[in-house]
Amino acid sequence: MTTTVSMKRRAILTFMLDRPGVLNKIAMLIRRKMYNVETLTVCKTNQPGTSRMTITLREDSDDKMRQVIKQIEKSTEVISARELDISESFWREVAIVKFEADPVRMEALASMYTFEILDRQNHELFIVQVAGNSQMIDDFVDAIGSDKIVEVARSGFTALEK
Repeated sequence: MTTTVSMKRRAILTFMLDRPGVLNKIAMLIRRKMYNVETLTVCKTNQPGTSRMTITLREDSDDKMRQVIKQIEKSTEVISARELDISESFWREVAIVKFEADPVRMEALASMYTFEILDRQNHELFIVQVAGNSQMIDDFVDAIGSDKIVEVARSGFTALEK
């Protein structure tokens, strides 16, 4: 029997110069430290020539996290890097879910969750968008039931300090 060790989810917020290859350089640096990047999102900022990257991974050790952040900061393209405190920031992701549901099931889901219907096919096949924290999205997917889900695409986290 295999047991899965659940480690603490951590997020690193990095601001960097918007140049080709920087994303790969940071991802490779983290991989060399033997971390598996759970999610990675990148977008432009209001500052021209600057991007922001949110990296999530699982790690219990504060010392190891500090070491990874120091390594990221050593990169010449990185402006700053720091860990986000989960209690002092908002973490969100988006999921697009294709699933089968009859009208009664859709009404029940709509009473428990907020989502947007993107498409409806053959009267009982829906594609919806749901946004929120990962637990809410997990709960939404669980409420549908694995036997009714056709496909799920999740964006990965983006985060913002309060």
